[in-house]
Amino acid sequence: MSFEYSVQLYSVRDSLMQDPYGVLGRLRAMGYTGLEGFGEFTFTPSDVNYGLADIGLKIVGYHTSWDKVQEDKLKATISYFKSINNKYVIIPSLPVELTSTIDDWKKMADKFNALSKLLQGEGMVLGYHNHEIEFKEIGGEIPFNVFFDNTDPSIILQMDCGNAMHGGADVMALMKKYPGRSASVHLKPYSKTGGFSPVIGEDDIDWKEFLHWCRDNGGTEHYIVEYEDEKTHPQMVGVDLCIKALKEMEASGRI
Repeated sequence: MSFEYSVQLYSVRDSLMQDPYGVLGRLRAMGYTGLEGFGEFTFTPSDVNYGLADIGLKIVGYHTSWDKVQEDKLKATISYFKSINNKYVIIPSLPVELTSTIDDWKKMADKFNALSKLLQGEGMVLGYHNHEIEFKEIGGEIPFNVFFDNTDPSIILQMDCGNAMHGGADVMALMKKYPGRSASVHLKPYSKTGGFSPVIGEDDIDWKEFLHWCRDNGGTEHYIVEYEDEKTHPQMVGVDLCIKALKEMEASGRI
C-alpha cells in the first residue's frame, strides 16, 4: 500500500509568494496531493479554492497561530477555514510566557480541551505540532508528556520527527504512548551529525518503522513533508528531493 504525501507550505514560502499558482502546479507535478497552510490568511478563499481545484490539490490542515484562536479572532478564523474547506486547526507553537512551568502546561491542556470542544461543534479538529522545546525538562517532567497526558484523545498529536529528534526525544516511544492520536504527522528529516540539512533518505530517521506504525496504529491520514534547510537546498529543490526519496524507497520496498 502506497502513501500519499502532502507538503507544509512554509517549506516553499518565498517561492509561493512570488508565483502562487506556478508553485502549486510544480508541487502537484512532484507528486504531492495535499497542502498544509501556515501563518497569516494572505490569500482570499476564492483564490485558494480556485487554485486547488484547478491544479488538483487539497487542504490537509493549517498551522494556526495561538492568537488566531483567541476569543477576538476565533470567529474569523473559523469562517476562513470553512471557506477553504480546512478541517484541521494545528497550533504550531505557544507563547513562552504561557508555557514556562509544568503548571502552565497543565493549564494549556485545559484550554486546548475547551477549544477542541468548540471546534468540534464547527466540524473541525484541533491539534498541536511539536518543536524541540517540549522535550526540555521542567522540574523533572517533560512538557510534551504532561500536555498530551492531560488533553482529550481527540486532540491531534502532530509529531514532527525532526524536531523531536533534535530535542533528544525517542520518536517511536512517544508515538506508541499515544496511539490513534496522529491524524497528521510531519516528515521532517534530521541527522544527529548533519542536523536539518539532509533530505529524507539521507537522515537518521527510520521512515519505514515510522510510516507503517502511523498507518497501522496512529490513525494517520496525512503525511506532510517539511524541509527547512534552504542553505543546503533551495526551497523547491528540498521538497522535491524529499518526495523523490520517499517514492523511491516505496518502489524498492524500503518503506
